[in-house]
Amino acid sequence: MNHIWSPWRMTYIQSDKNIDGCVFCTELSRSDGLENLIVLRAPRAFVILNRYPYTTGHLMIVPYTHVPTLEELEAPTRAELIELSSNAMQVLRVVYRPQGFNLGMNIGDVAGAGIAEHVHLHVVPRWCGDTNFMSSLSQTRIIPESLEDTYQKVCEAWSKLSL
Repeated sequence: MNHIWSPWRMTYIQSDKNIDGCVFCTELSRSDGLENLIVLRAPRAFVILNRYPYTTGHLMIVPYTHVPTLEELEAPTRAELIELSSNAMQVLRVVYRPQGFNLGMNIGDVAGAGIAEHVHLHVVPRWCGDTNFMSSLSQTRIIPESLEDTYQKVCEAWSKLSL
């Protein structure tokens, strides 16, 4: 039998899922680093590594404004979300050389939003074959790199990219 080790998941499994307040707003109050996984703070939004990623390099672009839907954001904030998404794709191309990307927002619980009260945009790098029998049969994803390594690589590449 083969074993897949993902020791960082134990923190999530054992954590209290009934956290008071917004996860994104809570992370904003912490110093940037491995504790909050914030890669970049821009004027209207920030870029954060997904703590429970679909693939390595899964980023989220989150406005500072705590609203549940895209249309409640001011136009300059919506524009910054798109610009930061483009920048994130550039960074991820340098670091991981993905063959494609999924960009998306899940607005509302019924649309699959895990954090429905604070709108955010996912930037997910993709490769041929990254969804295989593990995802199909056992609803399990294999992430080949620790969040710490991913954070370090993405932050370093972002700081070197002239955007």
